[in-house]
Amino acid sequence: MNRIETMPRSVSQTEQWFKCGWRFFLQRVERVTPLPAAWSMHGTAFHSAAEAVERSGRRMSEAEAVELFSDEYEALVNKALDLEPNTDWWLSASGTGAEDIEARYILGQEQTRRYVEWARESQPAIWQTAEEKPALELYFKVELGGVLVRGYIDQLVAEPDASVRVRDLKTGSMKSKFQLETYKVATEAVHGVTVKRGDWYLAKKGSLSKPVDLTEVTADQVGEKYAAMDAGVKAGKFEASPGFLCKFCDMKHKCSFFGK
Repeated sequence: MNRIETMPRSVSQTEQWFKCGWRFFLQRVERVTPLPAAWSMHGTAFHSAAEAVERSGRRMSEAEAVELFSDEYEALVNKALDLEPNTDWWLSASGTGAEDIEARYILGQEQTRRYVEWARESQPAIWQTAEEKPALELYFKVELGGVLVRGYIDQLVAEPDASVRVRDLKTGSMKSKFQLETYKVATEAVHGVTVKRGDWYLAKKGSLSKPVDLTEVTADQVGEKYAAMDAGVKAGKFEASPGFLCKFCDMKHKCSFFGK
């Protein structure tokens, strides 16, 4: 418990604790090995390909980007298979684990192609840091609500009015406004620029979401949520929230509340 009590917080930690404290406990305190899910490897490989496209100045071809996605996806899947070779135990949104692995390989390749096409057509202006580095997978560490918070921002995009837009890349359907809110206050604190809006690149659609207005979001508001989560963890509060989504939980194999 001492390790989890003192470590910096993150968006994923905080949202997980609020959604199901027991899952947080199993994964981060008990350190239970999670059930593998191809959707996680799909997302990681897509992010790597998109980042590589941007770092190349969008000179990377569709074929090269797809090859990068494919190689990383295969490596991640093979590593997971070494740990859990029985794909019947893998999480899957539809079909068997084996079917999902294959389907996401094909889907991820297509999504990577579409990202290359979209980026070249839309030409989003990736913001440059003071060190003249592109704001891609940009690390931050800030104090919010008296809590140390860290994470990585997928992209910062320069706006015509000299403000910056925060952007997160999504291969799934789950979107987090709290994530964008955290990125806004972190970006303003670390880099001293104004963030008015945020959005998501939706790989399923090959386009951007509607922009999210972040002008009224403050560090104090965001910090309240981190402070509440941090206090709850230190107090040993890990409340279970059993329900429909439990069947997609990577801790369900060790959860005493699953199926109840």
